[in-house]
Amino acid sequence: MTARRHDPGRRQRIIDAAIRVAARDGLAGLSHRTVAAEADVPLGSTTYHFATLDELLVAALCQANEGFARVLDDSGALTAPGTDLAAGLARVLGQWLGGDRPGAELEYELYLAALRRPALRPVAARWAEETAARLAARVDAVTARALVALMDGICLQVLLTGGAYDEEYAREALGRVIGHGPGRRTGDPGAGAPGT
Repeated sequence: MTARRHDPGRRQRIIDAAIRVAARDGLAGLSHRTVAAEADVPLGSTTYHFATLDELLVAALCQANEGFARVLDDSGALTAPGTDLAAGLARVLGQWLGGDRPGAELEYELYLAALRRPALRPVAARWAEETAARLAARVDAVTARALVALMDGICLQVLLTGGAYDEEYAREALGRVIGHGPGRRTGDPGAGAPGT
């Protein structure tokens, strides 16, 4: 087979291959060699585009992070004032965890790899900041950060225990952080406002 001189999609294929390898074999199975084999490219291509394994992991985490953001944006939960934000976010978590469970597991595996790989920490931090910024369209900044932390915790519990996702529990917990009690909806006047 003749080598392609111009292959603009090769970098993306390498990232996609890295995600498949990590999903199948875990991060321990990820190397330039295994990714090159999965992507069906020469080993030199992976090291050309990603000089270190950390660079490849950063690219994979950036792409994996787009999964939850896409589900959140597509849900309309943040763009429909007057709707129950807690219920909307609980529904989003259910869609994300139920839609592509292996993808969700991989996203958190890459996310938690930042504990040992400092190169990943800025990507993990950026994901939290960008998600909080999205939520700040509906709540104040402090509440938005608390919601991110709670959603992370709920997802981790489900993924680590292998348990079923409980949407009603998530709605109740998120509602408490937002600050509305029983019978009050997120869109009600004053719901989630400081001092309520």
